[in-house]
Amino acid sequence: MRLFWRILGFFCIGCSLILAGGAENPRVLIKTELGDITIEIYEKDAPITATNFLKYVGESRYKDGCFYRVVTMDNQPNNDIKIEVIQGGLSAETRGNMLSPIEHETTDKTGILHKNGAISMARSKPGTASSEFFICVGDQPELDFGGKRNPDGQGFAAFGKVVAGMLAVNKIHQQPTAGQMLDPRIKILEIVRSK
Repeated sequence: MRLFWRILGFFCIGCSLILAGGAENPRVLIKTELGDITIEIYEKDAPITATNFLKYVGESRYKDGCFYRVVTMDNQPNNDIKIEVIQGGLSAETRGNMLSPIEHETTDKTGILHKNGAISMARSKPGTASSEFFICVGDQPELDFGGKRNPDGQGFAAFGKVVAGMLAVNKIHQQPTAGQMLDPRIKILEIVRSK
């Protein structure tokens, strides 16, 4: 009888490990003209921002979207605090697909910093982020809470990280621009849940 309970105990431990493995972070595949980018979404750490992004993905609201802006060391002459990112989302033609803005989740609350490959929400004032996102090229601490890129010091709401496809991110970052706007824009062919 003791052997039965021991086997049952091992079985239960195995089941709990399998169930825990199923609770991994969701992943999203961004297919672009210049290659694929896989993003791990930190749904538990940034629930408001992650849920918003996943809703856009789940409802195919990024269909016909694009990467339209890149910020490099050479194209921000009027900024004392410089950053490097690629920015995308809805194109001008698809802005009707925007959902209501969301509450701002700062990096001091989520712990998700703007390291190389971090994905974050573009915004003007806190609480205005909706559909537009950017991916960091290199570490960008000035985009975190307390950073000086935005005068309000609230930083931006990071919610995940590139886990595959930084080659495509860097390729987009190196494309020709008119000021900070890509010329031509890089089409987003599809954004889908991959896990």
